[in-house]
Amino acid sequence: MSKTTRATQALQKAGVAFRTHTYTYDPNAERIGLQAAEAIGAAPHRVLKTLMAEVDGKPVCVVVPSDREVSMKKLAAAFGGKSAHMMKPADAERLTGYHVGGISPFGQKRLVPTAMEEAALAEETVFLNGGQRGLQVEVAPEAARLALGAKAAALIA
Repeated sequence: MSKTTRATQALQKAGVAFRTHTYTYDPNAERIGLQAAEAIGAAPHRVLKTLMAEVDGKPVCVVVPSDREVSMKKLAAAFGGKSAHMMKPADAERLTGYHVGGISPFGQKRLVPTAMEEAALAEETVFLNGGQRGLQVEVAPEAARLALGAKAAALIA
C-alpha cells in the first residue's frame, strides 16, 4: 500500500505534521470508521469519518467522530441552509476522486465547503482517512481544520 496519496500530498503542501497508520480494510464492515478505530487501536471518537452530503442541493464535506451520527438539521444550520441529506456513494466518489471507504477530506478533486465536529477539536490528535482504504493520517485537529478551511460546528445527533 502506498502511503503517498492526494490527501498526504495536500497535508504536506499545507505544512501539516501527520503520521500515517495502515490497517487491513474490511469491505464488509458494518461501520467502516469503527473498524478502522479497532484496527489501529484508537478510541472511536478520535477516528473521524469523512462524509459527503448536500445542503440545499449544494455539496458539502462533513467530518465527525466515527462512533456518532450526523444530525441533518444541525448540518443544514451549520451552512445556513434549510435541508441536508447524504450524497449518493457514486456521486461522492465522482466529486472527491476517492472510493467510498477511502474518502479523505484532504486533496479532494473539487474543493467544497467543509464542517468539522467542534468536539473533535478538544483532542490532542485525531485520525482521518488518508485517501485510500486502509490508510489513516493522525493530525492535530485544529491543524486539520485550518488546512481544510473548515468551520467548526456542533454536527452530531
